[in-house]
Amino acid sequence: MWVVQNGLFNVDGGHRAIKYRRTTGVSREIYAEGTHFLVPWFESPVIYDVRARPRNVSSLTGTKDLQMVNITCRVLSRPDVPALPQIYRTLGTDYDERVLPSIVNEVLKSVVAQFNASQLITQREMVARLVRENLARRAARFNILLDDVSLTHLAFSPEFTAAVEAKQVAQQDAQRAAFVVDKARQEKQAMVVKAQGEARSAELIGEAIKKSKAYVELKKIENARAIAQSLQEAGKNRLLLDAEGLGLNVFDEAEQK
Repeated sequence: MWVVQNGLFNVDGGHRAIKYRRTTGVSREIYAEGTHFLVPWFESPVIYDVRARPRNVSSLTGTKDLQMVNITCRVLSRPDVPALPQIYRTLGTDYDERVLPSIVNEVLKSVVAQFNASQLITQREMVARLVRENLARRAARFNILLDDVSLTHLAFSPEFTAAVEAKQVAQQDAQRAAFVVDKARQEKQAMVVKAQGEARSAELIGEAIKKSKAYVELKKIENARAIAQSLQEAGKNRLLLDAEGLGLNVFDEAEQK
């Protein structure tokens, strides 16, 4: 009964197992999910979780222009199943604890040092891609596979953040001032065009008056119609205006005739 109870071991879903033998060490055979046999006392199972697991690693590093940035990298990693015996020999069962923090910090520092602080914001996708490629290469040396690498947090020093905000405010003020200047210039041009138009209109009117008196009479009639229309719309108050008040000067014309 003791042999039966201690001669079996289970491998749960998402896990793999290897055996350690007291005489020959780590076996090369890898055991999948299910129940397996072992020799009590002589063999012992070593079980690994081979599902992808997330880990956040933070690093304080310097940029190309000597600005300090606190950057957090999220890594989704899992062991290379065929290499489990080698992983156990070199790193043990806590392989991710031993490897990931150090190589993530190393890669982050080497990549961030290639960019200025402003470029980390404007070219974040490129920075993340370089981190992903370099980190996958470094992790592969330790038989660790990376399913995803992303930069989840970027934080600069308070002084740099304040300087960036001040620069943005200055740029907005400059754009606003440029808009005001441009608007004033356009208004000035509009006034010049209007003055030129009025001058030309006066010139044309003068020429028309010199050529014929009919133009003056036409303007008088138009003015009289406008005044009459205004009085009609008012309605309540009646005003009696002579011909001269309406701008017609009928009697003057009669006397001249």
